[in-house]
Amino acid sequence: MPLIDRAALTDFAYRMLTSAGMEADKAEATAAILVEGDMIGHDTHGVSLLHWYVEALDDGSLARSGSYEVINDRGAAFVWDGKLLPGAWLLTKALDQACERVRDFGIVSAAIRNCHHTCALSAFMRQVTERGLIVQLSVSNPAASRVAPYGGTKPLLTPNPMAAGFPTSSDPILIDVSCSITTTTMTQTLAKAGQKFPEAWAVTATGEPSDDPKEITERGGSMMPLGGQSKGHKGFGLGLMVELMGQGLSGKGRANTRPGPLSQSAYLQVIDPEFFVGLDAFTEQADWMAAACRDNPPAAWNKGKVRMPGDSAARRRRDALEKGVPVSDLTWEKLLRDAERLGVAPGI
Repeated sequence: MPLIDRAALTDFAYRMLTSAGMEADKAEATAAILVEGDMIGHDTHGVSLLHWYVEALDDGSLARSGSYEVINDRGAAFVWDGKLLPGAWLLTKALDQACERVRDFGIVSAAIRNCHHTCALSAFMRQVTERGLIVQLSVSNPAASRVAPYGGTKPLLTPNPMAAGFPTSSDPILIDVSCSITTTTMTQTLAKAGQKFPEAWAVTATGEPSDDPKEITERGGSMMPLGGQSKGHKGFGLGLMVELMGQGLSGKGRANTRPGPLSQSAYLQVIDPEFFVGLDAFTEQADWMAAACRDNPPAAWNKGKVRMPGDSAARRRRDALEKGVPVSDLTWEKLLRDAERLGVAPGI
């Protein structure tokens, strides 16, 4: 597995995207978020997505240029139509705007409809937490159906990732989970390889639990919501929250979206602790909680210390900055083929 300098890999991703027709500012934001995804260990949502993005630029399902449409703007809340522009660019722009305004309003929220793919949500967190701010972000795709409502059999919702970032005096606390028990990428990867889930994470089209991902990809079944067969009502409830916040507040959701090409809906919120009791007071509590969790006696099955959400990402990020960003051999070979077709010299 090659380790590639962060700046060099980001530049390569940028040149790949611009050579495929993406406007420069969109390519810059997208390349940065993809590489950040690899740096924090989300390799399924890192530069491995470049191949798909290049194809989407070619077939027109990913818009190459232009800007979002402002549907509504009340200062502390705004709504955009993303016009199928790159999700990384849209979320980066929206978070930057929210961070600028939050010093005046304390809390700023936004909903965005018609986004193209939004990458790994945790890759957006540091741009907010490093400013001493709190961020929440969630995404759904009303054009697709992967997860049946708890107790049902027909796919309706999507995995609906939700993420949150909290500043501390050191590494931020980063939470990034899906409302389904597994993800679309893992399901497709395992099905293609002829492998099984480690447990019954699928529901067949007749409602029976299964460990076969092909029940989802080929036979009309669905992913289980987070919590599985016995506690899936919890993941179902969280999934509904994500759908309604992003789709309901943006005005574009399952009620008026046909199944088809990717068209994500996003909801984000930025909070300034200074509007409450201050950043120092907040980080005092966050630092205490992080230390208390890490010092908690580990269970017998846990061979190391208790980890806070974001600890692994922070460690991987430091390693990537020092030694280079890990990219799998398979991904790198595919990217080199795409680069040759686009006339892009790797420069690495």
